Amino acid sequence: MAGPVFFDTSMQMLRKVIELRQKSQQVIASNIANADTPGYQPRRLEFEKSLARAVSGGMNQKATRPEHLSTDGTLTGITGEVVTEKGAVNVDQEMIKLSENQILYEAAVQMLNKKLALLKYVTQDGR
Repeated sequence: MAGPVFFDTSMQMLRKVIELRQKSQQVIASNIANADTPGYQPRRLEFEKSLARAVSGGMNQKATRPEHLSTDGTLTGITGEVVTEKGAVNVDQEMIKLSENQILYEAAVQMLNKKLALLKYVTQDGR
């Protein structure tokens, strides 16, 4: 028998976003660290489209190919895809992407913290 659902879909999505933002931060940091490496091409972690599809599709999709999302009702199938871009690393652009990713990461953490605070408030009978 399933228990009460404290961790709803939005909390699972926020957890997944935080996880993917951490991975993206590592990829961007790697680009900056290798900016002076001859022949190195910048990489990017792409996951926004997969996440948007999962959210808009209600995560009740049927997987007919291996690259489709997980059908277990969770976001576990979304892992992001590292793609290589053409050209050299532009450190200024990478720093902007790093800052943007950090802001989006912190926004997701704040939203998750607010949901947890609300859950705590409810479990303490509103005190």
